Formats: sequence, C-alpha cells, structure tokens
Amino acid sequence: QLQLVESGGGLVQPGGSLRLSCAASGFTLYYYHIGWFRQAPGKEREGVSCIAGSDGTSYYADSVKGRFTASKDNAKNTVYLQMNSLKPEDTAVYYCAADCTGSSNIWGQGTQVTVSA
Repeated sequence: QLQLVESGGGLVQPGGSLRLSCAASGFTLYYYHIGWFRQAPGKEREGVSCIAGSDGTSYYADSVKGRFTASKDNAKNTVYLQMNSLKPEDTAVYYCAADCTGSSNIWGQGTQVTVSA
C-alpha cells in the first residue's frame, strides 16, 4: 500500500518554529517530487513547497519563502518541512503529496498547525 504519513503539527506562538515530517511507505521518495500543501478554514488549498525527487532542489510559495525549508532524508524515506518565524496566517492543515501539482492520488492524512498567542 502506497502511503504518506505526516506528523509534527501543533500549537505554536507567533515567531515560533515547527518541523513537519512526511514518511513514505510502499514506495521510495527518491523517485518522486514531494509537495507540501496547506488548507485553512474557508480557503482553497495552497501549494507551499515542492522538493524534487532526484536532487532535492526545493521551491517555495512567496508567502513562505525565507521562512520554510524543505529537505529529505532518503535513508529514512522521509521529507521534512522546517517552518520558522511562524505567523497566524500560517494556521492550516498541512498535507504532503507524491507530486507537486496537487493531482497525485497519494496524500497524507494532514497535520494541524495552529499559530496563536
């Protein structure tokens, strides 16, 4: 079974940090581009970051550029999203998916990130 499992969400104060993990099972992340997406209540899903499968090159939405960093550990078959300088507008459910277009049929279950004082 092809599966992605996110973890690492939680409640953090503005300016704080969290690291999300996206662990794959049933397939090898090395061969896939992995996208991070988020969806806030009442808003459309937004692409946050994309990390390329082959060389780990990462891309970011303007809203998170300079604050978020995607990385991957091929040995652990896991992708990470380090989120620093978090803002209340970063509050959302975060998902990883096995592509960067949003059209994959392999998605994680989502993890809630809440940024609030």
